[in-house]
Amino acid sequence: MTDTVIIYTQDDCPPCAFIKNYLVNKNIKFTEKNIKNPKYKNEMMDYDAFATPFILLKGIPMYQVDMEKLNYELNITPVSYTHLTLPTIYSV
Repeated sequence: MTDTVIIYTQDDCPPCAFIKNYLVNKNIKFTEKNIKNPKYKNEMMDYDAFATPFILLKGIPMYQVDMEKLNYELNITPVSYTHLTLPTIYSV
């Protein structure tokens, strides 16, 4: 069901790469639309979006990457670091 997440991206966009890698690592399928294609650029602008990544999440526009909302809507359990124990450092 790739229409659940549509990401409008562009080349050389670190936030675009981050969100795509995150979703791939979480096994979430998505459709990528690179705005170097004028059709996709016009689609994005029809939402009054002028920056990437622009995400349509279940048809709702996300003008900023909201990881909490993405995790909630896509049933992703975020990584918790509270259970980790840091090593004890001994000095002599």
